[in-house]
Amino acid sequence: MSKIKDITNFLETLAPLSLQESYDNAGLIVGNPQTDVTGILVTLDSTETIVEEALSKGCNLIVAHHPIVFKGLKKLNGKNYVERTVMQAIKNDVAIYATHTNLDHVVGGVNFMIAERLGLQNVHILAPKNDVLMKLVIFIPVENTQNVLDALYNAGVGQIGNYDHCSFQVRGTGSFRPNQNANPHIGTVNTDEAVIENRIEVIFPAYLENQVMAALRNAHPYEEVAHYLTLLQNQHQEVGAGAVGNLPEALSVHDFLAYLKQNMNLNVIRHTALVKDTIQKIAVCGGAGSFLLNDAVRAEADVFITADFKYHEFFDADGRIIICDIGHYESEVFTKELLQRYLSKKFPNFATILSETITNPVNYYV
Repeated sequence: MSKIKDITNFLETLAPLSLQESYDNAGLIVGNPQTDVTGILVTLDSTETIVEEALSKGCNLIVAHHPIVFKGLKKLNGKNYVERTVMQAIKNDVAIYATHTNLDHVVGGVNFMIAERLGLQNVHILAPKNDVLMKLVIFIPVENTQNVLDALYNAGVGQIGNYDHCSFQVRGTGSFRPNQNANPHIGTVNTDEAVIENRIEVIFPAYLENQVMAALRNAHPYEEVAHYLTLLQNQHQEVGAGAVGNLPEALSVHDFLAYLKQNMNLNVIRHTALVKDTIQKIAVCGGAGSFLLNDAVRAEADVFITADFKYHEFFDADGRIIICDIGHYESEVFTKELLQRYLSKKFPNFATILSETITNPVNYYV
């Protein structure tokens, strides 16, 4: 039987916790990682009603997009829905896990689900992140180079876009002298030694540092592994905010709005002036995405689909793009289906159930 830690470890391979924003609280919020899982209820939000639904369906793990706890709880006395939900979950041994901005920031995450709903093609990250890549430089005896590289590739290094096993190599001479406490793989104590070595340079996502360094130490023949680690300012094209892609064929602006409303199951769309006659290139961001407006403009998108735009922020479109605010819940609700898809494929031996509870706190009179 799978344990909670098996589920959370898998989710964190899809969306590492290190990719969440500093204000976020993704991860296991309530529960013991060693508990056996009886079933998973997938939801957008965790509420008291969601805990009740999990219990009624035999699920002891809730996997949500939004964390129920954002800030530290100093007391648990049920004075608000956050405290009541946490108390109810603890009382009934129901675990709560959230994968939030970390799932927003990866290829195949929240924004790619929106793109899928809209049938977009050639989808990529709208605003790639900086400072999430590292470069590793190592020195390896020529005869050991491929073995070490294979171990590093298996640990996740050398992936650049659609290419893997990427490295740079140059040959040179390494020199050293082991002291009396050394147990050298090559050379003799207190004797200068020179070895023909390959200098290898590879890059990898920074969140893999621990496993990459463990693989290096296990595979490298030297007792002391000479290496350099550098945090890069390069953009990581597969980590970042938002997504952008193209419709297979351009639609008239009014046909596109009807298409958007149907495919995202919307009651209403708040939008700026319809300054484009036809729509083909589309930028998206699940949840509050006003911070990406200029990125969408730079990408030459015809439309930017997101949520939570404030009144004065609509003016910032300034005739350059159409903003479509479709609502926070509406932009992210299909994340439930995305998570269920991943979990059901990985863990087919127990139920992964979509929550039927509508947690949207916003109602529309139409």
